[in-house]
Amino acid sequence: MQIPPFTLERQFQEIGSEIESEVSKVLKGGQYIGGQVIAKFEESFSNLIGVENTIGCNSGTDALVLALRALNIGVGDEVITSSFSFFATAEAISAVGANPVLVDIDPETYLINTELIEQEINPNTKAIMPVHLFGNAVNMTLIKSLAKKYDLKVIEDCAQATCTMWETSKVGSIGDIGCFSFFPTKNLGAAGDGGAVTTSDKEIAKKIRELAVHGSPIRYHHTQIGYNSRLDTIQAAILNIKIKYISKWINYRQKIANNYLDLLEKNPFISFPKISSDSISHSWNQFVIKLRNDEYSLNEDFSNLFDTDCKKYYSLRNLVKQQLFEKGINSIIYYPIPIHAQIAYKNKNFSRTKLINTERICTEVLSLPMFPEISYEEQVYVAENLNKVLKNCIEEIQISA
Repeated sequence: MQIPPFTLERQFQEIGSEIESEVSKVLKGGQYIGGQVIAKFEESFSNLIGVENTIGCNSGTDALVLALRALNIGVGDEVITSSFSFFATAEAISAVGANPVLVDIDPETYLINTELIEQEINPNTKAIMPVHLFGNAVNMTLIKSLAKKYDLKVIEDCAQATCTMWETSKVGSIGDIGCFSFFPTKNLGAAGDGGAVTTSDKEIAKKIRELAVHGSPIRYHHTQIGYNSRLDTIQAAILNIKIKYISKWINYRQKIANNYLDLLEKNPFISFPKISSDSISHSWNQFVIKLRNDEYSLNEDFSNLFDTDCKKYYSLRNLVKQQLFEKGINSIIYYPIPIHAQIAYKNKNFSRTKLINTERICTEVLSLPMFPEISYEEQVYVAENLNKVLKNCIEEIQISA
């Protein structure tokens, strides 16, 4: 049996005829940029998230950059976020000239440790950027409280969390701005790159919309330096179809996650990210497990994070991943290298002692196949082989229970 980490082919089998019809209409109509197809999607997405405004853009990364620019965050400013995320989170902050301030994770949730944020706030701090990782929500009550106390803006990185809820609100509607990615593997994915910015602030929305079209409020009139960052009409047409199915797909993801939890809960070497509150409705963009790594050790220069010889640096996770692959099970590591260890930030001198939980989790996490169309039989195959492989790997590298 061959099981991919995700697949778009099965989704297309379900809705392909609808997508082909809508894309054909766009191609025949000749309006490939802007127009009613874009407007329809932006309105639908606003209704889904629960905001007044959605501005489509080229990618989730661009969404973050546009949000930062709209809040006038730039050179000399600081934005607090997590080091355990995709690189784009910090990259967007650097791209506008600001400095990312990286906070360690909560070792139980793998999300930014909200108890560590306040000590990083100083007069240069302008915003907090919580990352709702894997579909799990950061405690937005605490984030909003800190923002109010110190007069900070909140930019939610919702790239992996479309339809995640905190209490009665969807993420992306709680902070000042929400930023979404429509990369094909996301809960709501396009057939290429795409993103969106959400806000209920009319003035912020106006700024973002202008920035996304070269800083232009009126065609050929440019009041600021902006970007060429539009969601194109073909991608919007595809998203207009997919958004009709998103609630069903999220329900499937939640059932699949519960299946995995039931199938793996008795294995003492496997743990799962904690959902920190009953107030969270998880959207399960990824199903992540943590494999105990008692021999955790990183070189001072992080060089063994790049080492592919599992035994050489004692990563049980990497050995398990390889043996699962040999069984036809494709898993993914999100993320093998923390942001603060990336070569692009080698001159930032981030404190490793403040980010120890982030460093450790990067040697332990593994994402199992997760997509709405995976069958229960495939999940059983994954779980049974994972339990067998894990036992063999533990014996091989002599980790005692």
